[in-house]
Amino acid sequence: MKREEKNQQTRMKILNSAIKEFALHGYEAGSLNTISQAGGISKGIIYHYFDSKDDLYLNCIETCFHNLTAYLSEHLANHNKAETVEQILYYFDIRMDFFRQHPDFARLFCEAVIMPPIELKQAISDKKRSFDQFNQELLRHMLKQEALRPDFTEEELICILQKYQD
Repeated sequence: MKREEKNQQTRMKILNSAIKEFALHGYEAGSLNTISQAGGISKGIIYHYFDSKDDLYLNCIETCFHNLTAYLSEHLANHNKAETVEQILYYFDIRMDFFRQHPDFARLFCEAVIMPPIELKQAISDKKRSFDQFNQELLRHMLKQEALRPDFTEEELICILQKYQD
């Protein structure tokens, strides 16, 4: 096995252990000691791959948003023939399927979106940006076929739907 592959496996082992710990206990109560013990990894190795607990947590959050976006992209790719309301409902069904299959990501997502650690709020927002952009593009595509009320803009509707989805 090449060194790069071994490094990637170790990094993923740390991330998987951290995702479980942060999902179970949240950022504040999540423990690097527990992450290292559960993953059979020394704490020093964690610090070799991640600068801090904050860095590790943010990588977990980024993994969550990335995996959710990839899942949605894959499952929504061929579902654009339906009416707009049906498309939106299907989007939420697919999203719930993802979270049912990945309950640790569901808990991470909720903490990151609803109650992010204050000191990481901006960094989490930065990690969430590509997920938000994906959703905005998707909603714009869905709304193309709809005639909106004159007193209601596409941007206002997208804002409302984003609040609902969060």
